[in-house]
Amino acid sequence: MAADRRIVIDNCAIATVDAHDTEYACGHVVIAGNRIESLGAGPAPEGLRDVARRIDASGHLVTPGLVNTHHHFYQWITRGLATDHNLFDWLVALYPTWARIDEPMVRAAAQGSLAMMARGGVTTAMDHHYVFPHGSGDLSGAIIGAARDMGVRFTLARGSMDRSEKDGGLPPDFAVETLEGALAATEETVRRHHDSSFDAMTQVAVAPCSPFSVSTELLRDGAQLARRLGVRLHTHGSETVEEEKFCHELFGMGPTDYFESTGWLGEDVWMAHCVHMNDSDIAAFARTRTGVAHCPSSNARLAAGIARVPDMLAAGVPVGLGVDGTASNESGELHTELRNALLINRLGGHKEAALDARQALRLGTYGGAQVLGRAAQIGSLEPGKLADLVLWRMDTLAHASIADPVTALVFGAAAPVTASFVNGRQIVEDGRLLTADEDAIARATRDEARRLARITAEA
Repeated sequence: MAADRRIVIDNCAIATVDAHDTEYACGHVVIAGNRIESLGAGPAPEGLRDVARRIDASGHLVTPGLVNTHHHFYQWITRGLATDHNLFDWLVALYPTWARIDEPMVRAAAQGSLAMMARGGVTTAMDHHYVFPHGSGDLSGAIIGAARDMGVRFTLARGSMDRSEKDGGLPPDFAVETLEGALAATEETVRRHHDSSFDAMTQVAVAPCSPFSVSTELLRDGAQLARRLGVRLHTHGSETVEEEKFCHELFGMGPTDYFESTGWLGEDVWMAHCVHMNDSDIAAFARTRTGVAHCPSSNARLAAGIARVPDMLAAGVPVGLGVDGTASNESGELHTELRNALLINRLGGHKEAALDARQALRLGTYGGAQVLGRAAQIGSLEPGKLADLVLWRMDTLAHASIADPVTALVFGAAAPVTASFVNGRQIVEDGRLLTADEDAIARATRDEARRLARITAEA
């Protein structure tokens, strides 16, 4: 929409998730072009010019769009496998299949992953893609193209692995890159696709996979590469007790100390999971402003444990939410993570005081924007920020009897998305994508999942 054309949303409850958690029981939002122009209590101001559309949002809650901070899109076509495994056994079971992915499979899987998230209120997604089999095609380009076509704001964490089975790692030998090849391909991806502008739709991070699948040289050189190029860094950290044991045996120190020794703590870094963190680890993350992508459903699915999110937040660690790969979170959407972050953390030592509904919503919006380095542009509803927002319908059977709409959104069933806007452009209407054919995507993902299973069986 042209910068001087406006969309006016009236008669809605609003949770801004700004620094003061400002809320309006009945208010308005005005979008001008791709920015939020104004918002507040009561109806929109009279006399607004160039209004292209007015939306009566009675019965709705408007929030910032959800921000997903950790995912593996390619796993959409390996859902439902190894369902009773812990992380290491799950990886051993699935790497031989993942090592045979190709560009059409990755494109279909990315479309499936993005479609499921977008129709459920995600406006900013990310994908940590680290499997690049030889001769598999332009996987990064396929993923970025799928996000562009869907109309979702996107960060590609260009992953890599160079520690295979012969080096004591988990991936098969034919599924990893060389140190030099991984660094060169990552730099090329950043130079081709990263946009550093305020309203960027595509950004790229440097993202070696994990301590047990990459060499120390790839971690250290990857950090140096990211800082030379001015982009963020992402990896997996402290996900399981097995990883902690691995780090002590191989490097003589725990994961956090190892990461710090390789340049992997800092305000430009975020790590997935961070389940097994002691007080010293949390203090190091807080001191360096290293971010965390909390993935409660995947952590439960793989029996990894309960991350100490309340302690991280109290210490000042930036924390967002992540779906994680859909081979360990088959639902593949982020609303589940709002609810599960709250419920699972209440099983920990803080019990009912662990998280409340508004803290959970903040993790899924502003917290995610923080860890992606985009809190100045997205994550809260404020004048001048990008128009990424969601209208949740709260007057149906599932939610109508809950007086507080934020409580209804977080504690209740998945709320219907009446409209979702990204960069001022509507991409969802009444729970259906406007930018893609969901049925065609479903068929494509089913066909590619079957093709991958057949290729793996024949191998």
